[in-house]
Amino acid sequence: MEVNPPKQEHLLALKVMRLTKPTLFTNIPVTCEEKDLPGDLFNQLMRDDPSTVNGAEVLMLGEMLTLPQNFGNIFLGETFSSYISVHNDSNQVVKDILVKADLQTSSQRLNLSASNAAVAELKPDCCIDDVIHHEVKEIGTHILVCAVSYTTQAGEKMYFRKFFKFQVLKPLDVKTKFYNAESDLSSVTDEVFLEAQIQNMTTSPMFMEKVSLEPSIMYNVTELNSVTQAGECVSTFGSRAYLQPMDTRQYLYCLKPKKEFAEKAGIIKGVTVIGKLDIVWKTNLGERGRLQTSQLQRMAPGYGDVRLSLEAIPDTVNLEEPFHITCKITNCSERTMDLVLEMCNTNSIHWCGISGRQLGKLHPSSSLSLALTLLSSVQGLQSISGLRLTDTFLKRTYEYDDIAQVCVVSSAIKVES
Repeated sequence: MEVNPPKQEHLLALKVMRLTKPTLFTNIPVTCEEKDLPGDLFNQLMRDDPSTVNGAEVLMLGEMLTLPQNFGNIFLGETFSSYISVHNDSNQVVKDILVKADLQTSSQRLNLSASNAAVAELKPDCCIDDVIHHEVKEIGTHILVCAVSYTTQAGEKMYFRKFFKFQVLKPLDVKTKFYNAESDLSSVTDEVFLEAQIQNMTTSPMFMEKVSLEPSIMYNVTELNSVTQAGECVSTFGSRAYLQPMDTRQYLYCLKPKKEFAEKAGIIKGVTVIGKLDIVWKTNLGERGRLQTSQLQRMAPGYGDVRLSLEAIPDTVNLEEPFHITCKITNCSERTMDLVLEMCNTNSIHWCGISGRQLGKLHPSSSLSLALTLLSSVQGLQSISGLRLTDTFLKRTYEYDDIAQVCVVSSAIKVES
């Protein structure tokens, strides 16, 4: 008959506790009207209860703090802190104690131990304490592996380990949208607006400490999440930037290409990197969390070989009176062009000047400005159309319609300059 040897008990005990901040004590108030049978009994008991707030006994939230009763939730971007204690439960001295803490994720294994050096000896009823910290950067299952090795007085080497499994949840849902600017005539399509929708996916309110956009090297950013009132900058979300559970908040940013990039035609095209969002929040009693999105990318609109943009145009003009606009023509191709300008009248817009004139050669990434004159024979909001550019080298014509709109009023109405 085979007999298994008795399992040897370890001389050391390992304890692991997660370090979290306490929470405010909550109490369920029990009250009734004075004409009911208990009378003022319930109210008096609540007034005598030390956990209630004096003068506000019917409120659930008290002034006392309670320690966490369970592991709690851990969210991406927060700092996971844990207390590790190894205690000598035996009556003999233990030598060469080595405590190692590793965090196993789905993609990597991290060493969180403050020191990898072994402790020479540990006397009875003494302990080795360590506190580990780790900023959580992955979603999903995490396993804290705590391993202890030591040597007994008899020279026997002992080893054991424990596993602590927990889930890392997603705290925020971030969605982004890009919009091309249409109102700024100097950069009709280079200027871009970014809308970021941030939703609180946790079960507790968040204090949004900072939501900023770190632009790429090609752009300058302007935040559009505040207004100026009485000389002071005030957030559009109010003085208390709390985000309740499942609530969504929209942030808006305007990005403009830097001068050195905006002047070089053809650089900002295709897939361009805009930047990344940096989000910092606090929960409960000041527990801090931080997330950075990956680099945000957008598909820049294509301009073709030749880009035509407006640099100046009046908002309102008089009927049948000439007005002036300034156009900018840019060669976005990699070859030299020889351009000819043609102006075609429409039912409401009539061009003034010579059509079919030579503009000369335009080298790659170069541009030229044109001052043009036209008039309108119809009142109302009229669209400027009818410009044609022909490259005589390739015999290719580029048509530009609906370039901009102008409001045409009767000449009896005085137009302010």
